[in-house]
Amino acid sequence: MNYLQQFLFGIYPYIALAVFLFGSLVRFEREQYTWKSESTQMLHRGQLRLGSNLFHIGIIGVFFGHLGGLLTPISVWHALGVTHEAKQMLAIVAGGILGGVGLIGLLILLYRRFSNPRLAAVTPFRDKLLLLWLLATLGLGLATIPASMGHMDGEMMVMFMEWAQRIVTFRGDAASFAAGAPLVFQLHIFFGLTFFIIFPFTRMVHVWSGFGSLGYIGRAWQLVRPR
Repeated sequence: MNYLQQFLFGIYPYIALAVFLFGSLVRFEREQYTWKSESTQMLHRGQLRLGSNLFHIGIIGVFFGHLGGLLTPISVWHALGVTHEAKQMLAIVAGGILGGVGLIGLLILLYRRFSNPRLAAVTPFRDKLLLLWLLATLGLGLATIPASMGHMDGEMMVMFMEWAQRIVTFRGDAASFAAGAPLVFQLHIFFGLTFFIIFPFTRMVHVWSGFGSLGYIGRAWQLVRPR
């Protein structure tokens, strides 16, 4: 393991998470009027519903799949009777389907935004960068599937689980578990981590509002009394 790998897989994750969390907090505190998804539906409705639905279904599924797959302790999978081989196959199939759905939706949204002069004109650089970065991240994620199919014993997947769990538990030897992975996996990790750095400065902050809206489930009904 060289110094670059030590930085990328042992230090950079903490930089990315710090910018993600504190950047989002500062954005909410100082620029609440920019805290929105900046919908372009009024300018052009074409392909928006199809592209947006496919993208959100895919990207949300991929996110929670990564979250649960990487951070669930191996002992839990063993207790459930799920072998490394079965989990590897589940990750390939589910990740391939959801990633493909998200990629199709993203391509539709990219075509819609860049092919329409009005939408292209009102799209700031940061959002163009976000969409292209997501495209590269999703593409690299799907490109890991052939490499994963060459390791159906699940050992590589376990290696990434160890890496992620050691990062969140602040263990200093985390980088060693990702440093030996094929290049496509390392690039996917880098692009995924960098996405969290880009996140607070783009329209993606509206995702926090989606989680915050869950609080409405426990609120009392709003009563509107007739005059």
